[in-house]
Amino acid sequence: MRRLWLASVCSETGEWMLQIALPVVGFQSTGSVASTAVMMVVGLLPMVLLSPVTGLVADRVHRPRLLLVICLGQAVVAAPLLADDAMCWVVMALQSSLAAFFEPARNALVADLVPVDRRTAANGLLAAGANIARLLGAWLGGSLLAVGGIPLVYAVYAGILVVGAVAMCGRFPVARRAAAVKLPPLRIDRGLVPFGVALTLICVAQGIFLVRFVPFVLETLGAGSGGVGLLRGVQAIGGLAAGFAVATVARRVAPAGLFSWGAVAFGLMSACIWHGPALTTALGVYVGMFIAVGAPGVVVNSGLAAVLQSAVPAAATGRLLAAAFALMTLGTTAGMLVAGAVESPLLLDAQAFLHVAAGGLLLAHQHRHRVRDARRARLAGGEAPQLQAGEQRDDRAGEPVR
Repeated sequence: MRRLWLASVCSETGEWMLQIALPVVGFQSTGSVASTAVMMVVGLLPMVLLSPVTGLVADRVHRPRLLLVICLGQAVVAAPLLADDAMCWVVMALQSSLAAFFEPARNALVADLVPVDRRTAANGLLAAGANIARLLGAWLGGSLLAVGGIPLVYAVYAGILVVGAVAMCGRFPVARRAAAVKLPPLRIDRGLVPFGVALTLICVAQGIFLVRFVPFVLETLGAGSGGVGLLRGVQAIGGLAAGFAVATVARRVAPAGLFSWGAVAFGLMSACIWHGPALTTALGVYVGMFIAVGAPGVVVNSGLAAVLQSAVPAAATGRLLAAAFALMTLGTTAGMLVAGAVESPLLLDAQAFLHVAAGGLLLAHQHRHRVRDARRARLAGGEAPQLQAGEQRDDRAGEPVR
């Protein structure tokens, strides 16, 4: 698990470097929000188009070896940036194609390595690592771009990915999958449908954020490319604290509860950020606010990952995760297109509202099931209620933990 954690940190650090550097290059070269949105959409499309394949690959091949190859491949396909900055469009598409394979394989490997009762804690540690990567990658992306341009960004990016590939070398306690073995069918519980709806709302909000964030920092706050990297990166500080909390104190909280309350908190805190310029544009204030909003973001992601990893057998986890990532990409793409086509200050308010609505939807769903289960338990003479998607049973009490 430690080597997987290190490889994940390296891959996500490189990804954050490009997520900061390439949109800034695109926006500064065109001055167009719409053009920046289209470039981001181009980078997301492969994740949707390849999703039917990525899940099958993650369930079929040796997952550690797949992650090793992906890390090396990401370093290779970014090389065209050295020839021309305009190649950022091509590089984003190629990087997205490889990332589409990385995410399902990485999260499915957790299901191979970690027992069910420890997966929430494991996801918390991965989330903490992801926020270390975010802090480091965002800072490197913005700072290296300002100092040495794209060539320096690529040199450091490639070196970090090589370290990630080395971490995946050697043996993992995972059985190899024979190509001739028939995979179990993927059956999705109806209890996951509300999670899918909530996830879609959150991803539409994320798409709006990705497009409107750069103009918000550059124009509304008056910060430069370093400010873009700084504010995206410092979310990792709050995320680190939340990741360790999920891995320790909150690991017995049901994943559904983490997802729901995390989404509500994220939306409310986002609304405070977007309306902050009415009072001040001091960068230090927004550093503090972005640190704080990083915590509920990690709580949401940890809860979601635990729900999905436990919803199907381990041999089908890759396909379920690939389907979830495809849904996330479609929602994010829709949000980007809306944000690029519509010039309205209300878009950032919509971003905050969608998070609150997603969390509220799941909280209402969980409340309805609690009421129904209590009624059934009374009618059945006190029998334990049936678990729903995203719940965990407290073996000492025989009751669901929500």
